[in-house]
Amino acid sequence: MDNLDLNLLVTLDALLDEGSVVGAAKRLRLSSSAMSRALARLREATGDPLLVRAGRGLVPTPRALELRGPVRQVVFDAEAVLRPALKLDLPSLARTFAIRSTEGFAETFGPELIARVSNEAPLVQLSFLAKPDKDSTPLRDGTVDLETGVIAQAMGPEIRALGLFRDRFVGVVRRGHRLSKGRMTPQRYVTAAHVVIERRGLRAAVVDEALERMGLARNVVAAVSGFGPAIALARGSDIVATVPEKHTAGLSDGMHCFKLPVPVEDFTISLFWHPRLDADPAHRWMRSLVRDVCKLPR
Repeated sequence: MDNLDLNLLVTLDALLDEGSVVGAAKRLRLSSSAMSRALARLREATGDPLLVRAGRGLVPTPRALELRGPVRQVVFDAEAVLRPALKLDLPSLARTFAIRSTEGFAETFGPELIARVSNEAPLVQLSFLAKPDKDSTPLRDGTVDLETGVIAQAMGPEIRALGLFRDRFVGVVRRGHRLSKGRMTPQRYVTAAHVVIERRGLRAAVVDEALERMGLARNVVAAVSGFGPAIALARGSDIVATVPEKHTAGLSDGMHCFKLPVPVEDFTISLFWHPRLDADPAHRWMRSLVRDVCKLPR
């Protein structure tokens, strides 16, 4: 360890990311022979082959897969320490922030967020990306800057989180629907026609789990991919949509919202990002903007 070259961490990060000696050499502007020698030193230091031949390419060993996350974090932290601190000049900031969220979040908070960004940093663009799952890989590999949602076990332990607001599920029907009048009961609720949210074959089941404990089940007649389409179906038919209350803030007078007649806990929507962006001034500004917009009364 006395003779350990910490530059090897940068080399290892490039090798694990590229999965190729040639690709890593090009990234670090080294010759292929120099990169091969560095790989040999890494194998000696770690006691593991790290990358092994598979056909015409290389594949990582289990130890290499285990090291990928920690090594990348160390390299990012080192770069952050050595990077000179820059004063944030919002009027001249030209950058695109990729925000992974449900379409309901974009519909509810996107207009105000875009207005704030346009006012403070007119050259900045926002890219709202679909969120089909809770996998945190896009945050780790840098394809996504920010993500919103409920904290899940699928997220990596290194991911940073900031609570934005509390929300709860409510029922939504068109004005004149039979559920828009009279006392709401579990039986009236479940016997109506329902639309559910379904992503990658997995339904959001918190409401159904609560009903199951009461020996009840919803009369599901349709499934859609998001809360927006569910509300649209409720607006044009006798279908009941069960959605987060925040998503109903802009509904017209032609819609009726009601409290669910089953015990379903409130939940917290959080903002997620990778720790390598903690100290980035532009990213900190965007995080604060999202936080402030989400705290506005609706």
